[in-house]
Amino acid sequence: MRKTLGILKNSLRLTFHELGANKLRTTLSITGVAFGIFCIVICLSFVDSITRNIQGEVKSLGSNTIYIDKWDYSGGPDQPIWKFRARPTMKYDETGIIKQKSQLQGGVAYLMQTGTSISYKDYVIQTAGVYGIVEDQIEIQPLKFEQGRYFSTNEFIGGANICIIGFANAESLFGTTERALGKQIEVKGKKVTIIGVLKKEGKNFVGWDYDNCIMLTYSFCKQLFDEDNSSPIIIVKGKDGVTTSALMDELKGIMRQVRKLAPTQENNFSLNSVEAFSKAINEFFSLFNIAGFVIGGICLIVGLFGIANIMFVTVKERTPVIGLKKALGAKKSSVLLEFLLEAVILCLIGGAIGLVFVYIAALIATEAAGFPVYISLPMLITTVIICVVIGIIAGILPASEAAKLDPVVAIRSK
Repeated sequence: MRKTLGILKNSLRLTFHELGANKLRTTLSITGVAFGIFCIVICLSFVDSITRNIQGEVKSLGSNTIYIDKWDYSGGPDQPIWKFRARPTMKYDETGIIKQKSQLQGGVAYLMQTGTSISYKDYVIQTAGVYGIVEDQIEIQPLKFEQGRYFSTNEFIGGANICIIGFANAESLFGTTERALGKQIEVKGKKVTIIGVLKKEGKNFVGWDYDNCIMLTYSFCKQLFDEDNSSPIIIVKGKDGVTTSALMDELKGIMRQVRKLAPTQENNFSLNSVEAFSKAINEFFSLFNIAGFVIGGICLIVGLFGIANIMFVTVKERTPVIGLKKALGAKKSSVLLEFLLEAVILCLIGGAIGLVFVYIAALIATEAAGFPVYISLPMLITTVIICVVIGIIAGILPASEAAKLDPVVAIRSK
């Protein structure tokens, strides 16, 4: 162990000596490794962060949940927009039929969604999202509150003129969320009292923006807005253990019965699975992983040859010293290990520089994306492993050449 530590100490000293003596050559070689590590790690970090964010959003939107709508969330050229637009909107009465007929559902909710201006004294928000919800909504989509509470059963039944407001809207109207509770805002000419403020979440991948919304009970919301023009949807959550595909098959049959569709008629509704949508997004962003590996791999190969070139030159320059060491009793394994460690250290320096740039890029991406982009511990370990492997591959031939040198011939060389 002491001998190995001695070799490592000597390798570090010689490596940093090479860095100082051949700044340009070493910098160019290390740059290839640094850029390669940057490309691979930033892509992996970004995709991993997106995946975690989407998984969190899927949980907030309801796991194993189907959104029944006239629109198909996956898009695609198979059916033009005019076909979706011509479909009938979802009806509140259909929610009750689904509850009665479905054996696999663990909750059914109905949601109106529209937009309007809201105001408090002289403060006005021109466009706020409005969601008219039913009591089961919170069972399917858990809501996190910064202040206040959810609607009570009696408030749902009575259609009370109260609301839950999004974090950003509360800050815009009142400065702080704490001041929002109990205040009355004006919605479509009606005074509405705030009973809750949602936690800050950001816009999710389905397109709902809870930060800039107000939530009303369905009974009250339909008094203010035209239901057919409020893009209503039905949300169905499956029971524990029920697969998404089984739930979709059952709902498809129920909806076709409800809509009285003949066997030859196309569906005039869409069953949108959040899990399938998030999977499609994950697959899309996984292409960035492939791109990162390709670009990073090319850069690492360039860096590998650069490091190998440095090591061949280093062996040539230190040939007399190597001969002297072997004449004094240094074994081939000691010489081999010394040069391999030097190559690995050069790669680790390049990797460390790459990680610094990844950290800076992650900070910028976090601000731009609206969710945290970070470097996980497994990625750091992977980076170290990649650097060590590249260093060993780059240094094995020069190190082997140095280990095989004849002491007498090496000492006589110039």
